[in-house]
Amino acid sequence: MERIAWTTEMIPLLRYRRQMVLRDLGLAAQKRLMAGRALIVGVGGLGTWTAELLARAGVGFLRLVDDDRVELTNIHRQALYDESDGAAFLPKPLAAAKRLREINQTVRVESVEARLDWRNIAGLAGDVDVILDGTDNWPSRFLVNDFAVKHGKPWIMAGVVGTEAQTMVIMPGRTPCLRCVLDAPPETCTADCCRTTGVLGPAVAAIAAFQAAEAIKILAGRPEAVNPNLVKFDFWQNTVQQMRLQRPTGGAACVCCGEEEYEFLEA
Repeated sequence: MERIAWTTEMIPLLRYRRQMVLRDLGLAAQKRLMAGRALIVGVGGLGTWTAELLARAGVGFLRLVDDDRVELTNIHRQALYDESDGAAFLPKPLAAAKRLREINQTVRVESVEARLDWRNIAGLAGDVDVILDGTDNWPSRFLVNDFAVKHGKPWIMAGVVGTEAQTMVIMPGRTPCLRCVLDAPPETCTADCCRTTGVLGPAVAAIAAFQAAEAIKILAGRPEAVNPNLVKFDFWQNTVQQMRLQRPTGGAACVCCGEEEYEFLEA
């Protein structure tokens, strides 16, 4: 365990004391977190929980991107919002950023009212250290995957439908990417899934906590601790699966991380 000698200059770090005394973190890792930059794509169920956890952990810069507005039906699973936000139909990035600044004013929060697409992804993701998936659709995930692999940026995929959730960390050059697992976006399970199937609020919070923990490992300079597996949970049936994935080899190389084709970055 790293022994920390507290000085007057370190008073701003006191809020992170319980985190810094963790055996696997410490002062140097906390300073890396405070210099870290994260993009959260989608500030709904997953995005709000991950944003809050990263802000409380002291990640220095958070960029929130979403083109949606708060509704009353969001509140059962989307942290950071309350009834007044829903009644005012506030843009999610603005409402979330306001709450995050109240939680930790030392964190710089940038809110972007837009939908991530091939035209703006370079400007929104080009200067961050990690990308977190808070989207509700597969085409956006494939877009993020192409950009992240092309530019060597870690990103953390996650999704929740009903009581089931899954997540996967993509470390370009070290782990399989999304297109190693899926050739193309599935036609089933779109943004309407939560409306028709429903979603369990604690399942969202739990998988977002997993996302945030993996992001903290990356931003703190502890990539060796990242889980390399696709992890699936069913929070009603009480099941957990971990699937170790492999990059395609031989003649079946991944079109993205193997053949370096990035079709989702094109119009």
